[in-house]
Amino acid sequence: MVDTVRSIEVLRCDAGWRDYCFVKLTTDDGVVGWSEFDEGFGSPAVGTIVEQLAGKVRGQRVSQHQRCVHQLYFATRPGAGSAVGQAIGAIENALLDAHAKALGVPCHQLFGGSTRDRVRVYWSHAPTWRIARAEVYGKRITDRAGLVELGAEVREQGYTALKTNVFREVDGRITGWVPGFGRPHLPELVADRTLLRTLGDHLTALREGAGDDVDILLDLNFNFRTGGYLEVLRAVEDLGLFWVEIDTDSPAALAHLRSRSRCRISGCETLIGPAAFAPFLAAESLDVAIVDGVWNGMWQALGIATMANAHQVSVAPHNFYGHLSTFMNLHWAAAVPNLEIMEVDVDRLPWDDELFTAVPEFVDGHLAVPDTPGWGCEPDERALAAHPPRGGRVG
Repeated sequence: MVDTVRSIEVLRCDAGWRDYCFVKLTTDDGVVGWSEFDEGFGSPAVGTIVEQLAGKVRGQRVSQHQRCVHQLYFATRPGAGSAVGQAIGAIENALLDAHAKALGVPCHQLFGGSTRDRVRVYWSHAPTWRIARAEVYGKRITDRAGLVELGAEVREQGYTALKTNVFREVDGRITGWVPGFGRPHLPELVADRTLLRTLGDHLTALREGAGDDVDILLDLNFNFRTGGYLEVLRAVEDLGLFWVEIDTDSPAALAHLRSRSRCRISGCETLIGPAAFAPFLAAESLDVAIVDGVWNGMWQALGIATMANAHQVSVAPHNFYGHLSTFMNLHWAAAVPNLEIMEVDVDRLPWDDELFTAVPEFVDGHLAVPDTPGWGCEPDERALAAHPPRGGRVG
């Protein structure tokens, strides 16, 4: 078997408000490995870095993906986090796909095999995309009644969990609100009385529609400082939330919040590498560690899950990209014993399904674990060409 890498390419296509981005890796015997990466979530130029690293990957064996990844890490050590780390993760994931295809096995077999036959999912950004990206996804929520209707839709479609972000209500109209990402620019990052009151009402509206048997997850992103997060936790503590997701750079701050919360705490979705997760686990700051395997590489993400398991912490994948990413995360979610639940975006672009050779099929709020070689999903290059990329613009 000739499993050396002959070429690496980066492909992109229009994904409405961002681009979908892919690595295509081809071996000397014609096996093609794919991975998906992202440049829209605060990480521009990942694809450029992949292309710059390609020369160090050509000639490497896909069956020695760890050797290749460590060489890339050592070669970029001064800046091996952030976008560089994501580029290495994208290369790793393409190597894994090619290796599994060469062996004729699904990728989860490379991770030790599946520990479950299906994976429970939650409907992520359930109201978010319909509030902030309605022009892309085709459905719009502007008021409380829309939240109630969405909660009912989640339940009626068989999903058992949904996640929402934080919004503001101005003159009875709900609008997006993510100051932690600069929209709007509010560097003080405080939780005012109006926000706390309307947040509770919005969560109650979702509960009214979804009923008592659907779990509700709340994602606070980077939108507050420690004091603001604490105010939010107090405001929602009686609402029976599945978890509250908090992003912070401080393990001590997150541990402080967890010690004072009646809700379970999740976080760490933007971290890259086991060393970045270690202080959060050591500080006992998490109930659920959220791991982005698209950024880290799924093999590295497997090691992070093992670390979390040693600390009696569950894990969940960060997954709000295209269908290939969902398949990639599904293999990881199938393999790790301490999985909590898996993130998926159910609201999709009108042209999403045509971009890929396979699409997720949800049954009773679960995804079946695939048994086809590799990830079990590839981009369709002709379809990508029919939807040319936005050129790096994130709208």
